[in-house]
Amino acid sequence: MFPSVLEAYGLPEDQCSIRPFGTGLINHTWKVTYGPEAFILQRINDAIFHQPHLIAENMDALALYLRSHHPEYLFVKPLGTQDGRNLVKTGEGYFRLIPFIAGSHTIDVVAATGQAYQAARQFGKFTRLLAGFPIGHLHLTLTDFHNLSLRYRQFETALQKGNPARIAATKDLIEAMKSFKDIVHTFEDIRHHSGFRLRVTHHDTKISNVLFDDTDKGLCVIDLDTVMPGYFISDLGDMMRTYLSPVSEEEKDTDLIVIRDEYFRAIVQGYLSEMKDELSSAEMEHIVYSGKFMIYMQALRFLTDHLNDDRYYGARYEGHNYVRAVNQMTLLQRLAEKEPVLNGLVSEYAA
Repeated sequence: MFPSVLEAYGLPEDQCSIRPFGTGLINHTWKVTYGPEAFILQRINDAIFHQPHLIAENMDALALYLRSHHPEYLFVKPLGTQDGRNLVKTGEGYFRLIPFIAGSHTIDVVAATGQAYQAARQFGKFTRLLAGFPIGHLHLTLTDFHNLSLRYRQFETALQKGNPARIAATKDLIEAMKSFKDIVHTFEDIRHHSGFRLRVTHHDTKISNVLFDDTDKGLCVIDLDTVMPGYFISDLGDMMRTYLSPVSEEEKDTDLIVIRDEYFRAIVQGYLSEMKDELSSAEMEHIVYSGKFMIYMQALRFLTDHLNDDRYYGARYEGHNYVRAVNQMTLLQRLAEKEPVLNGLVSEYAA
């Protein structure tokens, strides 16, 4: 699989150590070691990203901007081949080679408020440093990725055309989903509100997409395939979705799903340490909403897939996506219950 790819970068395969690397679910990733040098080799999943060249063009444009305006920032850009290409296409797919940052590591599950703070700060810093980037020059690599209105319409279609037995068996959860439809209305208002602007947004802010040093200080953000124009609610909201609860979206015991105030505080303080002066007053008023937005969208997507016989996410066991949907709906309800308290925490910090 690798000879022609490594050769394009001037690396002899017979002198390289190649091992699977990381826990990512979308792209295939290997660590390549050649003498004292180390690299990350990735095959882009073109079943998800149908036009990998758009990702490469985004990376080139962002790297050029950051090199000109913020050369001190660690931007982990894929390397060019010996003949100047930013991707290598073979019969196996599209490949890229990325420098491995010595002394860095990633974290799969947030385990301390300091980690949450550092991650939130890094995602905020990334967007802040790119505030002057011409947003129209950034390609959409996944169209409608965080379009909540579309996700709700897909949910409604599943109610009409999905598995009748599953629809009947999930009546209570369906009604709970419908009861939060005001989150969709707010999203539609945001898209037409002059106080909200499209920014360079990561769109996948799980903790594993941040590089840390050996003291757990954040270095930079990585996994930039989903970097597109977007609203701040996508990045801040996905951190809330994945950092606030001590258990993941796979947890079946809903009693274990709670909102940890100290993690909320760490996320908000970390993000606003970089973005406070960038956000408008209208955006500041929607900080807690950002969590509701992302949690609700994921709950809708899991339930929609369950009603459609698990065509998108697949299922490791019967009812897997139903369990995930219940989990995310529970998280949303817990967040909504705490909204007044959390808004108070935001006001304290913003002041």
